[in-house]
Formats: sequence, structure tokens, C-alpha cells
Amino acid sequence: MFDSNRSSPLTAEVLVSSPGQPEPASHADLKSCSLDPEDWEVFRRLAHQALDEMISRIASVEERPVWQPLPSMVREKFERSLPVEGRDLSNVLADFWSNIEPFATGNRHPLFMGWVHGAGTPVGMVAEMLSAGLNANCGGRDHVGLEVERQITRWAAEIFDFPSDASGIFVTGTSMANFLGLLVARNQLLGEGVRTDGLVTAGRQLVVYASDQAHACISQAVELAGIGSRNLRSIPTDWTGALVVEELEKAIAKDREEGRLPFLIVGTAGTVNTGAIDPLDHLADIARAYNAWFHVDGAFGALLGLSTRLRPRLKGIERADSIAFDFHKWGHVPYDCGFFLVRDGEAHKSTFSSPAAYLARAKKGLAAGETWPCDLGPDLSRGFRALKVWFTFQTLGANRIAASIERCCDVARYLEEKLRALPIFEIVAPARLNIVCWRVRNACHDDFNEAIVTDLHERGLAVPSMTTIRGRPAIRAAIVNHRTTEQHIDSFIDAMIDVSCTQLDDPVSASRNPDALPKLRT
Repeated sequence: MFDSNRSSPLTAEVLVSSPGQPEPASHADLKSCSLDPEDWEVFRRLAHQALDEMISRIASVEERPVWQPLPSMVREKFERSLPVEGRDLSNVLADFWSNIEPFATGNRHPLFMGWVHGAGTPVGMVAEMLSAGLNANCGGRDHVGLEVERQITRWAAEIFDFPSDASGIFVTGTSMANFLGLLVARNQLLGEGVRTDGLVTAGRQLVVYASDQAHACISQAVELAGIGSRNLRSIPTDWTGALVVEELEKAIAKDREEGRLPFLIVGTAGTVNTGAIDPLDHLADIARAYNAWFHVDGAFGALLGLSTRLRPRLKGIERADSIAFDFHKWGHVPYDCGFFLVRDGEAHKSTFSSPAAYLARAKKGLAAGETWPCDLGPDLSRGFRALKVWFTFQTLGANRIAASIERCCDVARYLEEKLRALPIFEIVAPARLNIVCWRVRNACHDDFNEAIVTDLHERGLAVPSMTTIRGRPAIRAAIVNHRTTEQHIDSFIDAMIDVSCTQLDDPVSASRNPDALPKLRT
């Protein structure tokens, strides 16, 4: 029996100091090594105050600028060296509210329309906080975090009519998910030998196909995988921005004739420039005909699958071999929260699983389990991203999220109609989904449109962005925010006209009559 009054030889050795050695650490010294608060009640009060303040700022987000530039005196604060000693939490929080919170991206605001950024939700924020409190590593082991992630995978399979045993994994975003899709496609074509022997196992040059409107991350993925971006075929698109099937078939025929191996076709569900959706059903037919992997980049557009009204626009996505999309865009889950879904679970696992000893599985205990997330992607250390998706869908429900998506598309059409009614503007791409592109008609040069956008940004009035349509710059608004209404669009148009007029010599006549547009001020 253990005798608590007796010291073991090791204990005695530790307690007796040797000449020239430091004194053993006292209990108080050991306690000071903890990183927990010294006073839990003080910490609790400050934490509650911080949460209350953030909730207040989200609730009143429209009362502040959409975005504001970082003043040089604030920017300089972030050039200071590493803090050796800590500061009181109340002091750090004051720093946050003064120097960080006011200068964020601005995508919470309903007049942030420049890029396809989700606006987040208060419930998602709470979930993120709880996830941080758990601090679970969801790379592997047998714990509830993995079960939540598996449940989300089944939900994703349900959304896209994939088989119930489809495989999925959370990643940072669609850029990473597209890269994983390419790797799984490569592995499925060439076998597991490609992991050890490389692309030489193909014997021929591999070729990837995507539209000329595909996201730049597709080209990057081709480069990272060692295939080379010269072997990515950018297929022409029609006037809506959707891939032209006949041009794809020509490109494949030419590559096959010249001895290359077509192995991956990427369809886009919601292009960055105009929100166009490729003819996914036709792409699935072509992929099957040539034994190619069919992957869909659905960064934001894939979540149209939640909507009964909009789901038909994705016809063919259910035939994809893999899909990449973001819950942090139209799902409004806090950043970051991308997802990669694969029809064939074995193809997915064989691409990434490792026999490393420290990843060995046990029959029981925390090391139990068959397939861990680290078998499905390159990350071993992973946060509990699934929890904020679980909270979002459990609290809001799929129907409410779908209604928000539909509402964004309705508001985009409203913006397009209002712009068409104003002679000063011309629509340069149809609003097929939630993105509207236009420019000032008959402006003396294209920089005028960019000057309008920059002015709107710097005044904090609204955040549209610039893009290029058929070789010319255009103003672009992506309606993604669940807070944006027609009233916000009305105020945006008024602000845009006011800003446009400040750039002109004769603002009164120019605001409604495009033929009267004078020269830009010098």
C-alpha cells in the first residue's frame, strides 16, 4: 500500500538541494507558471463585458462606416516588438476596441458588396467562442468533435444528393478544397503509386479543363500539384460567363489527338466575376465519356442547393465526383470554414492516409477509430470548425439560410433594375445570380469608375469592387450579406451618384444625362 508519509528516492533527491544548484520550485512558483487568470471573477466580468460590447457593435453595425482606412498612428502600433511582459486584460481589450475592431474588413455591414464575403451571425460567434473553450484538436482520436464533423458530412451529402457514405472534410476554404479535389482526381487516375513515384507514373502529360472565368486558385492548384499551369485549358465562356461545352469538347479532342491525357474537368457554380454557373449536367456527361474526374468549384454558389427555388440551377452537381464550397460565404458561418465533399470515400482516403506510428489506431480508448480527418487531408492539427456549422444549422435551420440566399438574389435583381433605369449607368453583365456589374456610360476614361469605387470606400459609404468584363473595367457588387435590403440599395445608388458628381465639372446635368458627362477634374 502507498504510504503518503514516505518519500520516494526520486522525491527525496528533488527536495534536497545540491551545492551550486537552484532551489526547488515552491508550490506558489509552480502555480505562477499556469496561464489561467489569477482572478477568475475579474476575468469573468471582463469577458462578459467584451461579449456584450461585440454584440452591441454587431447590432448597430449600420451606424458606423462600412470600412475606414487604418491611420498611420494606429498602423505604427503594430510595428512594435514582441511584448516580454504581459498587460492587464482590460488594457488589452481597450486597445482592441480602439485600434482593431474599427478597422476590420467591414463585411458585417449591409453595404459591403465588393467581394463574396459572408457576414457572419451572432450565433456563429457564440459557437466559435465555445469551440475555443473546448480547444479540441479534430485531426484524429475518438471524441465528439469527429462525430459532429461526420454529421455535417452527411448533411452536405444530403444537400447535394450524394450517397450517404460520401466522405468530407473541413478545410480553410474553397481554394484548399479545390486543391484537394485535384489531388484525389490525380490519385484515382494514377493509383497510389503516384504518392511515391510522382507524375512519371502517368506516362503522358495530364491536362485539366476549366472555364476562362474559373477562380485563380484552380491554376494555383494545378501548379502546386506539379502538373503545371500550362496544362490547364481555359475554355471560352458565353455572354453570361458560363463555359461553352462545344469549346471544351474541341480542347479535349485536340489534347487526346496530341497524346495528352485529359483527367479533370472543373465546373464552376458561381463565377467570381458575374455569378455564372457552368452547364454542370453537360460537363458530367463529358467527364463520363472521357473517364475524367468531374469536380465542382461551388465556393458560394453550391449552397443554392439549400433552396428549392434555386436548386434547379445546379442541375448536374449531384453527378460530380467532388465538390468544394464554403460555409463561411452564403452559410455565414464565421471565417474560416471551407468544405470538401467526395462521392467515393475510399478514393478520398487513399489519397491522404498515412501509416505513421503516432497515428496508429487502438481497439479502445481515445486512440480508437477507423477513419480520422487526418486520413482525408494534409492537416493533423485542426480546429473544431464543425461546431460553428452545427450551431448555425441547428439554430437557424436550412430553410432560413435558404431564404437568406434567395433574398440576396432578389436584392441583386433590384439593384440591376435600378441601374438600368438611370441613363448614366450601363449594365455590362446580366445579374444571373447575386452579382451585378456596371460602369458609368460614356466616361472619358475607365479610371473614372475606379475613382468612384475608391471614393465610396474612403468615405465609408459602401464597398463595391472593380473587375474586368470583356477587357474593360467595371464596377461590381456581390450581394451576399443577409442584412442587405432594397433600402440599402437605394442609399447606395444615391451615394454613388453623389460621389460620381463630385468627380465632374457639371454634377447636375451629368447625374441623369450620360451625354452631358464632362471631363474629369484634373
